Amino acid sequence: MTRKWLRWMPAVAVPAVIAAAALAGSLPASAGDPLPAKTPAEVLALVAQHTAPSLSGTLEQTSRIGLPELPKAGPSSGSGAASVLELLSGPHTARVFLDGPSNVRVQVLDRLAERNAVRSGDQVWLYSSKDNTATHLTLPADAGHSRDFGQYKHPDAGMHGVMPTPEELAERLLAAADPTTEVAVLPEVNVAGRAAYNLVVTPRTEGTLIGSVSIAVDGQSGLPLSVELKARGQEEPAFKLAFTSLTLEAPDASLFAFSPPPGATVKEIQVPVHGTGHMGKGHRPMRGTEGGVVPDAVDQGAADPGAVPPDAVRPDYRNPNGGLPRPTVTGTGWETVVEFPASPASADAGAMVSGDPLLQQAAVAVPGGRLFSTAVVNVLFTDDGRVFAGSVPAERLLAAAAAR
Repeated sequence: MTRKWLRWMPAVAVPAVIAAAALAGSLPASAGDPLPAKTPAEVLALVAQHTAPSLSGTLEQTSRIGLPELPKAGPSSGSGAASVLELLSGPHTARVFLDGPSNVRVQVLDRLAERNAVRSGDQVWLYSSKDNTATHLTLPADAGHSRDFGQYKHPDAGMHGVMPTPEELAERLLAAADPTTEVAVLPEVNVAGRAAYNLVVTPRTEGTLIGSVSIAVDGQSGLPLSVELKARGQEEPAFKLAFTSLTLEAPDASLFAFSPPPGATVKEIQVPVHGTGHMGKGHRPMRGTEGGVVPDAVDQGAADPGAVPPDAVRPDYRNPNGGLPRPTVTGTGWETVVEFPASPASADAGAMVSGDPLLQQAAVAVPGGRLFSTAVVNVLFTDDGRVFAGSVPAERLLAAAAAR
């Protein structure tokens, strides 16, 4: 993981804070001992210095983002839309196994089935026991070491409904922070039996749906153990992803050796070149944290220790698979609105919203299009084929669409 948000700290503080965090992380604390006090910058450094872990754990995800109740079965129950909406509603459990940056297995446990996403070196398998189907990808040498399965998305990859880890989710949310963000460390919490720092990120703007983000950071390893996302004006988390059990040891190597079961339908796909429709090379993940610390930016310290310095983070919205064209980005930080221009890919997305019975329940008609609305994010599909998205009020998306 690269962490451009280290630029939140003054350059002079980075080496000392990382060294102190690494030393503290190497000394195991007794179960009853409180964690040493740390500033927000020190907790951020603790997160930044941790390396790709080896672990086995169980994740629990809960969502209360305001989606309507969806049918358990129906003509669209096997569609990608159904998988996405099902994952975004109600509780879910997953088992996660990691051994370094290139060996990962995520097992999402459905009520009567199981979804598996497995990476072993350059081999990626995606399997659903519900219909006994598997998808296989061979990654090129330049595909990198990300454990985020989202980077392997492809129209035929069947990647709908794969849960992220708290580490991946925390990285994405930290990358969205802007100069008005307040960062604080509240009293420590216990997650999966481990003492953790409670890092709370709060937007200082009313122009976003996000009220706050709480990230539990393991006091020993720096690994994010849980992420809670609260909508503005709500006391209960709209979304929570947390380990309920965790062992920081290497899993058995056999867990990463996947073979489709007998009778499975197997689909072979190629990974498209980043930014093109050609096949054969790996594409880069859609995330705003590539490139690590920028030397000429790390000295932008803020006078307020709880604020992010100006221009510290700018999300990099990439086109990972040649599908949607590069978007136009307006606004900054938590008030960012992303516009995808009309294209065959956005037209397909709009047609899915209009034609899929499940999405028809979740999307409502608005002037000039249809709005997919939740407590923490809104997506507008316009009648002319454009797509607008952001963690902003629906009125902001409608105004952006009318202005262009």
